[in-house]
Amino acid sequence: MSVEQLDVAVIGAGAMGAATAWHLARAGKEVAVFEQFEPGHVRGASHGASRNFNVAYVEPSYLAWLRDAEVLWRELEAEADRPLLTTTGIVTHGPGVDHVATSAAISAGGFAAEVLDPSEAAARWPGLRFDGPVLHNAGAGRVDANASVAAFLSGAARAGAQMRWNSAVSDIEVRGDDDVRFSVTDAEGCRRVRARRLVCTAGAWTAKTLGGVAGVTLPALRVTQEQPAHFRPVDGAPHWPGFNHHPAASDPATSWFLAPVYGMLTPGQGVKAGWHAAGPETDPDRRSFLPDRELTAALVRYAAEWIPGVDAAAFAEITCTYTSTVDARFVLDRMGPIVVGAGFSGHGFKFTPVVGRTLAALAAG
Repeated sequence: MSVEQLDVAVIGAGAMGAATAWHLARAGKEVAVFEQFEPGHVRGASHGASRNFNVAYVEPSYLAWLRDAEVLWRELEAEADRPLLTTTGIVTHGPGVDHVATSAAISAGGFAAEVLDPSEAAARWPGLRFDGPVLHNAGAGRVDANASVAAFLSGAARAGAQMRWNSAVSDIEVRGDDDVRFSVTDAEGCRRVRARRLVCTAGAWTAKTLGGVAGVTLPALRVTQEQPAHFRPVDGAPHWPGFNHHPAASDPATSWFLAPVYGMLTPGQGVKAGWHAAGPETDPDRRSFLPDRELTAALVRYAAEWIPGVDAAAFAEITCTYTSTVDARFVLDRMGPIVVGAGFSGHGFKFTPVVGRTLAALAAG
């Protein structure tokens, strides 16, 4: 049986795989992207219209990546000729964060930051309730996830990348430092492929895809089903920033929270809010896609207590997967001819163009 020959194969056409292919193709590399499902599917973590471009980090390395990411998002916007990153500002509140120290770190990292008292914040953003200091990052914003993935893939294709949809990869075998073989099953049957490099950005399927491959060691990756919801605003006029709300066990008003809360306005759909990494573990091939009732009830309670600008009884839920590491750090590694990008832990999307650049460099180098 003949074996197809490739330079770089990318497994997974979600955000990270799409961005990796974009960087590789624009650098003149021969690249083919293998996606087991159809374009724009909703089984993973990259679908939907909104993600926070949140800059409320204290680690200098994350902030440096965010500076680069903002430049690359604007570059992708210009290439795609459509808006992708919208500056809305983001507010962070709750007793689980040292707002003054975080503000100082963000400012040192090159982004605007200010700490407001709750009355001033409430006057600016009446759709949200605050009961303590509020960290405001005016330069933060919202990324259109669906449009961004499409833009990366379109840009990669224009630069010569091949897109292989409904093409499942299995039976990966490392033969040498520049030789990795795998099987591809699609509508035409099953065939073997040889590549110099294989980049795995398979999201919730990472462990399934690479499990048992000689020379590949992964940290523990926990896959959960998460379920944010869009709530109907009661007034279409107020300006909505993105928001993050961090509880503390010692605070009676937030000690009942299941996890930190994040949210933003999704134009045309409502105000999105969700628990961060509070969902149950799941098998990505056996998901029910049905929201957990207890998580739903808690989120409705949160909206009723903390988002006065929405109707807490009028909402539509969506489900997605998180693939998380123990410390929420990303897996960006190369083992022989295999490059791995995984474990983006519910906060990786804003970094997508930088992650793609890093994985492309690992594959090229």
